[in-house]
Amino acid sequence: MAFKSRMSILPTAQQQSRSRKREEEAAYAIIRLPDRELVGCINELGIPFTLADLQKPNPIQVQMIFEKVGELLMNKTRQTVDPAMRVAAEDLCGDFGDALMPPDTRNLMGFFVSLRQIMLDCGINDFSFADLYRPTHDRFVKVLSYVINFVRFRTNQTGVIDEHFNHAESTKARIEQLYAENQNMEAQLDEMRANRQQMEALVAEKTRRNEELKRKLLELLRTQKEVATRLEEAKTRKGELAAELEDKTAHKLSLKQECAKLKPYTQQSPAALQTELADLTNVHNTTKANIESLDRRARALQTSSDSFAVVCADVASCIKLLEEIAVELAKEEEDNARNAKQRDALTERGANVREVERTEALLQRQLAKWTERTEALRAQSEEKARRAKEKMEELREVHRKLTEERAEKGKDIERRRVRIEQIEKKMLDLKENIENEIHAAHDEYLKMESHIKLYITEMEQSI
Repeated sequence: MAFKSRMSILPTAQQQSRSRKREEEAAYAIIRLPDRELVGCINELGIPFTLADLQKPNPIQVQMIFEKVGELLMNKTRQTVDPAMRVAAEDLCGDFGDALMPPDTRNLMGFFVSLRQIMLDCGINDFSFADLYRPTHDRFVKVLSYVINFVRFRTNQTGVIDEHFNHAESTKARIEQLYAENQNMEAQLDEMRANRQQMEALVAEKTRRNEELKRKLLELLRTQKEVATRLEEAKTRKGELAAELEDKTAHKLSLKQECAKLKPYTQQSPAALQTELADLTNVHNTTKANIESLDRRARALQTSSDSFAVVCADVASCIKLLEEIAVELAKEEEDNARNAKQRDALTERGANVREVERTEALLQRQLAKWTERTEALRAQSEEKARRAKEKMEELREVHRKLTEERAEKGKDIERRRVRIEQIEKKMLDLKENIENEIHAAHDEYLKMESHIKLYITEMEQSI
């Protein structure tokens, strides 16, 4: 009959813990250092230590050794964590922080958190507060062996650590450089965009001004043609009026000559003279009317001549304005040529802008990659901060428990002190009662002795 192999009655978790414990013991047997070597390493740290001290470790010496180890590996001591722990005590307890949390205790607690982290890195996962306050030989030797082996390994791997640290620093410097270059490129791009907008505004203003000048020039050309036509008409009218004035002047002179010829006839008979005078009066009136009409026409011609002078002045001013417009047109052509050059420069700058945008896109992709890495590092740091916070909460819980235990022990001590005082009072009362009883017994004894003596004396006398 076949029997199945007997299964272990231990749970699987216990078997795994036992196998893990055996593995840890095997690893510890490999890395455990001799006591003399440990004592030599401690003396090298500047702390006097002997084999007897290692056999019976003192908590004060153990704390000094671990504080030196923390200073060498993490650059942290109880003094370096004092500001943070003092602020934490003030946040938790307010003005009673120093009373409820003594500085030595809280600094040791804060240093213990940092020391526990470095112990985890050394491979000691069960480092506790008892290793500082109640150290034992085996436990202290184990912790020191792990720490010294970790320091030796770190010393041997200094080149690799420095290489990775330098690589991380160079990567960080490159990220900062790329970020600065990106900021400079963005500033240049913004400046070029602002210059482009200003140039576009100037080109639009020049174009509008050019159109206005062209429109004014066309209006002035039309006005010039009209003024020239009016000038030609005025000149023609002036010639006609001048010719007519000359004719009238010649007629007047001829009339004067005729009067001079008729003057000798004034000596003739009155009737004939009266007749001739009437004729001459008629002729004179006619001539006077003609002369008045000629004077009016001369005044009109003078007015026209003055108008012609004003028109000539307007024409001269128009010609001067046309010359200025021609100069403005030349300047406008120069501005157009300059605008064309600036437009070409803008096109070239647009190409540069596109190149900068492509470079910016490439830098943005690189920045996104570094940002992802930075986010990952930030997430790791946040995770570490969360763990530190959890550890801080655990320490606060431990401190609270220790405070409660301390309060309970204080209450217990107070109760015992009251009980002792009560017992002492009872003892004093009992002592006083016993002394009273002794005195009463002694008095009774003296009385009995005197009675016995008296009785014996009476017996002797009776005998």
